[in-house]
Amino acid sequence: MSAGVGRRSRAWWIAGGLAAGIGLAVLFLINRQPPTRDEAFIDVPAVSVIEVRPLAFLFEARGHGVARPAQSWLAIANVPGRVVERHPQLESGAILREGTLLLVLDPSRFELAIAEAEAELASLDADTNQLAVEEDNTARLLELERERLELAEQELERIERLAASGTVSHSQRDEQRRATLARRQAVASLSNQLSLIPPRQKRLQARQAQAASRLEQARRDLQDTRFVAPYDLRLGEVDVELYQHASAGQRLFRADSIEAAEVETHVPLSILRRLMGSVVRVESPTDSLDIGKRLDFAAIQAEVTLTGANNDIRWPARVTRLASGLDPNTRTARVVVTVDEPYRHALPPDRPPLQQGMYVQVRLLAPGQEPLLIIPAAAVHGDEIYIVDDQDRLQRRPVTVAFEQRDLTVIHEGLEPGDRVIIDDPIPALEGMPVKPRRAPEKEQRLQAMARGESP
Repeated sequence: MSAGVGRRSRAWWIAGGLAAGIGLAVLFLINRQPPTRDEAFIDVPAVSVIEVRPLAFLFEARGHGVARPAQSWLAIANVPGRVVERHPQLESGAILREGTLLLVLDPSRFELAIAEAEAELASLDADTNQLAVEEDNTARLLELERERLELAEQELERIERLAASGTVSHSQRDEQRRATLARRQAVASLSNQLSLIPPRQKRLQARQAQAASRLEQARRDLQDTRFVAPYDLRLGEVDVELYQHASAGQRLFRADSIEAAEVETHVPLSILRRLMGSVVRVESPTDSLDIGKRLDFAAIQAEVTLTGANNDIRWPARVTRLASGLDPNTRTARVVVTVDEPYRHALPPDRPPLQQGMYVQVRLLAPGQEPLLIIPAAAVHGDEIYIVDDQDRLQRRPVTVAFEQRDLTVIHEGLEPGDRVIIDDPIPALEGMPVKPRRAPEKEQRLQAMARGESP
């Protein structure tokens, strides 16, 4: 019995202990308090922000190309002849001014041809004058003979009446008839002579035209013996020497103008369309196929920079035309810019002139027609940006990007003036997390400068 009682007693103690434990647990759960948070110990990240506002914007396009002279002269002998005069500086690389006599071929044969043509023209002029005098004399003689014929006709008519009445003899009548026939023959002969003068005049005029043509050709040939610089130029290859005989069609030398240089640069079509769209003339003819009449090229700022140079070598330029067609390899548009007086401020070797074959970069700038909302490209994360709301909390906002230019992004939708855009990359970037915004005025100034086309 005692053993059974002992086991029951232990069971009651165990059950009582469990009940007491359960009761205490329930009591603790009922009376528990949530943990308190000390706001002073929350880590709120600091972020740099810029205030967005519409900015004046310069559309920019960049491309590369090879410089070339705007004008090149390949001197070719149009007439054969021996070189009798050669400029002492007619050598490759020499710079000569406009109007300088560079080369002379022997002109003697063409001077002789001019003298012969002039002598023939003088002879034909004398023949023409003589024919004019002959025409005048023949006309006067014809007039006199016609008057004599008229008198003879009247006399013959009178004698015919007298012969019919028997007053004069038949021999007198016959004599008057013969005299009248002689006058008629003289008038006909002079008329024939006068009618032959115009064809003779035409033949003389044809011969005069031929002689004048030979004279003009001889004079042109004489001009072709002299090679004068048509503009300020720099000589290239020279293939002729003094006393050397040059045949017609032979290449003598090549020269490039130093008054202007050209660069054909290749620009992506989408970028060029955006830039050209900002310089469309207000009153341009919509049906004109001439793009130069529809676009104001003067509104485009252009600059040429020498690539690979240690120092900053630049030349101001202007857009002159758009070359026909697209580049077959890159499918880019071809823009031609012109640099005026590329040798004017040259100070070799530190600042060389813009010469043929230089590889350069072309920068084109055109003002936008209206302000745009612009932010740094680094502030765009995929298709959204981070902004700070009125409660200084981070907000992830989706945006639509219009286009990017260098380190700038133009926003089409999703951004309003006055928004505070985070330009840092906070990690993590949780929606609604508190942040400490710090405005970055130097970043805003840099953004404005880049929007104006200034270098960062």
